[in-house]
Amino acid sequence: MTYIARAMMLTTVLALAACTNPDRFGSGTDAGSGANSGAVVPGSANDPASPSYFQQTVGDRVLFAVDQSTLTNEARGVLDGQADWLMQNTDYTAVIEGHADEQGTREYNLALGARRANAVQEYLVSKGVANSRLRVVSYGKERPIELCSDEACYAKNRRAVTVLAAGLSS
Repeated sequence: MTYIARAMMLTTVLALAACTNPDRFGSGTDAGSGANSGAVVPGSANDPASPSYFQQTVGDRVLFAVDQSTLTNEARGVLDGQADWLMQNTDYTAVIEGHADEQGTREYNLALGARRANAVQEYLVSKGVANSRLRVVSYGKERPIELCSDEACYAKNRRAVTVLAAGLSS
């Protein structure tokens, strides 16, 4: 190897070696070092006061049986978590969306979606959430999350979703 090739290779190795020391400036707070790996990032899914946390950790939806608006034990468990979160984060209001599967008429499914949304609202109010912070809307079968004529799809579409909005209601 020539002198220039060796010098370039040595320079490259030294440059890459310098990049591998995360604490090279003595801060001790580099994200890759693990020193801050448990830190809460505001607005992220690990921030207990964020809508992302509500959606991913608490759960933003409950499911219903065919032609039912009765809350299951599992649904009540999710709604207990939603009520606790809403009571701790009073700067948020919520719209509860009622949905149905594609079976049945448009009118029937709009009414069924409304009954589902109202069941969720009534449960949250019974747990202490102010009624003025909650609003309901029914989409019936108009906004499916799964499109197929199969029970697995229908089951996912029979739901009520709590959607958060920042700011107090007027």
